Amino acid sequence: MPITGNSRNYLTSGYGIELDGLFGGSLYSAEGGDATADVVAEKIGPDGIIHKHLAGVKYEDIAIECGTGMSKGFYEWIAKTLELTFPRKNGAIITTGSNNQTMSRLEFYNGLISEIGFPALDAASKDAGKLTIKIVPETTRDQRNQTGTASASTSSQLGSIQQRWLCSNFRLQIAGLDCTRVNRIEALSIQQPVVANLLGESRGYQTEASHLDFSNVAITLTDSQAQSFYDWHEDFVIKGNNGQAMEKNGTLEFLTSDLKEVIFRLTLSNLGIFRLAREPLDRSGNIRRVRAEMYCNKMTLEYPSAVSGVSPVIATTEINAVKASELPLPSAFAGAPAPRTTTVAASLRFRT
Repeated sequence: MPITGNSRNYLTSGYGIELDGLFGGSLYSAEGGDATADVVAEKIGPDGIIHKHLAGVKYEDIAIECGTGMSKGFYEWIAKTLELTFPRKNGAIITTGSNNQTMSRLEFYNGLISEIGFPALDAASKDAGKLTIKIVPETTRDQRNQTGTASASTSSQLGSIQQRWLCSNFRLQIAGLDCTRVNRIEALSIQQPVVANLLGESRGYQTEASHLDFSNVAITLTDSQAQSFYDWHEDFVIKGNNGQAMEKNGTLEFLTSDLKEVIFRLTLSNLGIFRLAREPLDRSGNIRRVRAEMYCNKMTLEYPSAVSGVSPVIATTEINAVKASELPLPSAFAGAPAPRTTTVAASLRFRT
């Protein structure tokens, strides 16, 4: 369920994210982060009853949707994750009510990004572009506003206007291929499986990053302009010349409405085509298109014009609750610790 305010009947009007004490930007949506535990059923006893007990405390993933206008630190967190450094962040999801009053803060600690999603692109689309991010926290604490008071700074930042980003504005370039007639690109996702290790003393879980799993790149283009893809498919798939030297690199750029500035740029490394198939004729019966599917070994992110110009500092909102430093956190997280840094041997697994 979406992250809400408090037990009173408030209408949620906005969400925001805070990272390491700085305002990270406004969100389209936010949900998750609740504390839960597995129920363990014991062997049936002499009383004929299956007794049950709880295992360690776990915290659900936090799923958010955002667009442009986020802070540099927010996008840097995504970019560093794609660079296999797996940084951790402390932060909070802020919820406002219908009158822009801050109703709650869901604070999270030692969060890792476990999934990054980019929207499907279509030259005929009028939909707004949105990033989907999933965060795996080691622990969370919920603070709720019982007074309904909030600072003007918080309200104005959560209501800030973001740069318009449409799913129809994009540019794909792949070395040696003609991509000028690409009209659709399927949604892209990067997943990072996170391993949870149970800590006996605190009954909590410690999360560890493992590797990145990149989705395939599937595009649709005009069949009459796809000869370079047919040639590559013939050589790479049918003739079997598919070593690493025959893989290709490219870039996918998400553009502003005037097509002059790059909002995001994904660098696509070591692409390999594995399927090329003609699609049925469109309704007019005049345009035949072909769908190409490629695996991708790595993606990296740049964000030239996505960063917000809004001041990154968020004012402290009066929350009628216990301070985070006073909460009875498990011993592994006492005192709202700084994010841990762990060296992980980078490995990649590719989905085909």
